[in-house]
This record gives sequence, structure tokens and C-alpha cells, in this order.
Amino acid sequence: MKAKLTVRSVEAMKAEAKDVILWDSELAGFGCKLTPAGKRSYFLYYRTKDGQQRRPTIGAHGPLKPESARTIARAWLAEVAQGRDPSLTRALDKAAPTFDALCDRYLSDHADVRKKASSAEGDRRLIRLHLRPALGPKKVAAITRGDIQSLHHRLRGTPYEANRVRALASKMFSLSERWGMRPDGSNPATNIDRYKEEKRERYLTGAEVARLWQELNSDAAAAKVSASAIAAIKMLMLTGRRLNEVLGMKWAWVDLEAKLLKLPDTKGGRLTVSLGDAAAALLADLKAQAGNHPYVIPGAIEDKPLVNLQKPWRVVRALADLNDVRIHDLRHTFASVGAGMGMSLHMLGRLLGHTQAATTSRYAHLAQSPVQAAADAIGVELMRLTTGRADGQATALASSTRA
Repeated sequence: MKAKLTVRSVEAMKAEAKDVILWDSELAGFGCKLTPAGKRSYFLYYRTKDGQQRRPTIGAHGPLKPESARTIARAWLAEVAQGRDPSLTRALDKAAPTFDALCDRYLSDHADVRKKASSAEGDRRLIRLHLRPALGPKKVAAITRGDIQSLHHRLRGTPYEANRVRALASKMFSLSERWGMRPDGSNPATNIDRYKEEKRERYLTGAEVARLWQELNSDAAAAKVSASAIAAIKMLMLTGRRLNEVLGMKWAWVDLEAKLLKLPDTKGGRLTVSLGDAAAALLADLKAQAGNHPYVIPGAIEDKPLVNLQKPWRVVRALADLNDVRIHDLRHTFASVGAGMGMSLHMLGRLLGHTQAATTSRYAHLAQSPVQAAADAIGVELMRLTTGRADGQATALASSTRA
């Protein structure tokens, strides 16, 4: 049958025992098929340049009207005239990988293989919270810079998080090009400006360190926080180690006699850490209570470590009135105390396990305090020699002397 395909003519078709086809009288090859079950759908019949017959479906009647289906059919015929095969293109598009598939491959083939477990877990978190919800079902090849920019903009309230998401997306799309999911040089996460991140450097003062230590040994802390959590916070203070290094620390890595920690896998790789007397004494006390537990900081589950210190830390810092202090600030404080004592940045880098000198340079300004103290001490001594007065009197005399 042949007639102009309109809503009326299509809906007037009667179902039979086999498919019924109504060909459009205006566009050759364009038709509507009615199945015995009553389903109507538009299609296009054509031959490719090498003579192969194709009859791809354009879409179902109802959501798609005849006029719209005819427009699509004309566009496909234009592709045929140029030697292309719309049916093959549609099949390839349908089989093209989604961003969800890219996430799965990124995690299995890259993050879990080439990154440390903690870094891979961080990637999983960003993918789960931000990237999958925003881009998951989209085809990898169809994602645009606008898609990434929109996601980045939505996270502007947390600049650090926004920039990490953009950086992770950039790495994933770079790998997608290598894996043949996108054309080379098409990374949609490039040329997107990072948000300015406020550098937050919080160091505990001497009084705050004393207050925190006092609360860690208080009855109030013992009543609200486990002994393991208290021990973990003390270890963070006394060693300057990262949180995951302390919570994952095994007794097999501790050499109390040599006062060394031999950490097999830190952010900077394998690391041997020298322990101060206070840290060694704390570890000795913990060892005496450990029994056969493999971890220095035991958790509630047998033979497993403590896995989360955030809630105990919030309790302890509230008791010490240090509500703006993060756990990682204890590491900064360890470094700042060393810098304030005149230790070189190279030595601090060794203690902290930094692989790049630039990472330790953030503490350089704190190392000026011993120089100032030395200048003060020399000035006082010179005034004492000059005036014959006691230190305090000489200083007062110097401040009142006119040039």
C-alpha cells in the first residue's frame, strides 16, 4: 500500500496476521510498519553504495509523528547519497561505551593497578558522589566541555572538591582516548579554569598542644572515646604521620629496640621512620597491652584496625576547645614545632616522608623564629656587656636609649 503518511493514514491501518506496510507517497523508501500485535513504527529502506539492503527503524508511532519521522528519513537518505550507512552508524552509536563503562574500566585497569589503595579509594568516592550521577548514562564520545564545566560550576562552593573532580575527569578522558573511546585530542575536561583554593595552614600553639594532651589523658575523654582512638591521636601528634599510616600500622613494622617504623607503603613509597623517645614509649605501652593483635591501633572487630577516627576526634577537639583543628593539622603542627626549633627543611622532609622539597617548603617561614631568637639573645648579651646590667635591665635600657 502507498499513501502520504499522516497521523490519520497511519492510525487507519488495520492489523493482520502478518506485518502490514504503508509506504509514503512523498518520500521513496520511507514507510510505516504495523505488526499483528498492533505496534506501529516508522522505517527507511535504502541500499548502500555497495548494494546492501538496509531497513533501520526510525522510531515508534505516537512519541514520533509522521512529519518528524520523514525529516529523519530525509537526513538519512542524504547520508546514503554521500556514501555513508546510517544503519551502521546507529549500530556503532548504540554499542558505544557509556561514561559508566569508562568509570568501571578506569577503576579496574588504572586506579586499582597503578595507584595506592588510598588514592584509588579517593577516586572511587569522587566517581560515586559526583561523576557517575552527572555523566553516567551518557556516551563517552558525546560528553562535551560544557558537561564538565557545568559539573565543575555546581561544585564551586567546595573549590578543592571541584578541582579534584575536574582533574580526575581529565585523566579519565585522556585514558578514554588511549582506549579508543574518544578521538585523540578531544578531552572535554581541558581548558577549564580551576577555582582558587584557600590555603589553610593551622598549627597548634604550645598552649593548644598542652591543652589537647591534657584532654587526651582526662577522664572525660576516656568516658567518651575508645582507648584505641586516644592512642591514635597521640601517635599522630608524636610522629607526624598521616592518618592512614597510623591506623594501618602493624606491629610487624615496628622496631622498638632501634626506635624505627618500617612502613612498606606510604604516599611516598616505602619509608623508614625514626621514632622519638616519647613515641617509642607510647608504642612500648601499647605493645604491652596488644596481646596477639596484629595492629598497633586495634579496632572493634577482631584482628582488624580502627578504621575511622573522625567521630572520636570531634569529641576530643571539642573537649580541648579546638573545633577548627583537623586531624591533618596534627601533622602540620609536628612539622611546625620542628621548624621552630631550627631544624632544616631537608631534615623535616626526611621526618615527614616528603619526596619533593617543594612540599616541605610550606614550613620555611616558621624556621625564621630561631633566627629572631638568636638575634634577640645576642642583642641582650651585647647590652649586658656594654652596660654591665642584668639581662632584663639591659634590654630595658636599650629600648629607652636614643640614637
